[in-house]
Amino acid sequence: MKISFVIPCYRSEHMIGKVIEEIKNTMEGMEQYTYEVVLINDCSPDNTFGAIKALAEKYSFVKGINLARNFGQHAALMAGFRHVTGDVVVCLDDDGQTPAGEVGKLLEKIEEGYDVVYAKYEHKQHSAFRNLGSKVNEIMTRFMLGKPKELYISSYFAAKRYVIEDVIRYENSFPYVIGLVLRATKHITNVVVNHRDREEGTSGYTLKKLLGLWFNGFTAFSVKPLRIATIIGAACAFCGFAYGFYTILKKFFLPGVPVGFSAMMSAIVFFGGMVMLMLGLIGEYIGRIYISLNSAPQYVIRETVNIDYTQK
Repeated sequence: MKISFVIPCYRSEHMIGKVIEEIKNTMEGMEQYTYEVVLINDCSPDNTFGAIKALAEKYSFVKGINLARNFGQHAALMAGFRHVTGDVVVCLDDDGQTPAGEVGKLLEKIEEGYDVVYAKYEHKQHSAFRNLGSKVNEIMTRFMLGKPKELYISSYFAAKRYVIEDVIRYENSFPYVIGLVLRATKHITNVVVNHRDREEGTSGYTLKKLLGLWFNGFTAFSVKPLRIATIIGAACAFCGFAYGFYTILKKFFLPGVPVGFSAMMSAIVFFGGMVMLMLGLIGEYIGRIYISLNSAPQYVIRETVNIDYTQK
């Protein structure tokens, strides 16, 4: 069985070599497997691709992909998925926090018959900001994408080749790998692994990137936001009607009570804000349709190293 490691890289010039060494040392002790490593440089501002090229020259099992600009982690994963040749694909981070040395735990569950295995961390070593982002993402995937409550989603996972083949059928501009995996199979489980402290640098996920990721999850694979907008709109309309009816009755039974200007303005501002919110949500969907119809690419590859396009 051949294992393909897919690692998106960003600001990992000094760390990616250690990750590759750990993978090499681990897989040499698992002689039943052959392996390859596909490294995708997501247009990192440092010399990450230079480090990838040096590793590809040193190790024949290392393949490198250099993206023309920063497309984001999920687009980088899609680029890697389209260049793997293994029977099982393992995705992990480039910063060493996800332990490649424990990949055997994921592969054991794959061999038990599961289609996808996600690593679960008992104690995450991320910052409070990243942990909050993960929690929001957890709630969003459960509500919008139907993720089972007991299933933990992380960036460290193993998937069978047929799942990856289904994932790469998606060619639109806003890939969201978690949603694509959940759409492909429900035969998913967790294994507990350690989560390390980051040795160098900080997370590449800013607030802007996290918000973009959440919007992707909200709008790419679910129409629930539109249904929620419909329900909220109906509730607001009912509240407006009820308030109007109440105002008429109050005028009939208490003619001396002045009709409040402040209450009227509050209602106008509230309902106007809700209308603009719903229009913005609809506009987000329409905008994504427009971008997809214009064939905006998921990613653009500038150059590759050790990629054999005749082998698949």
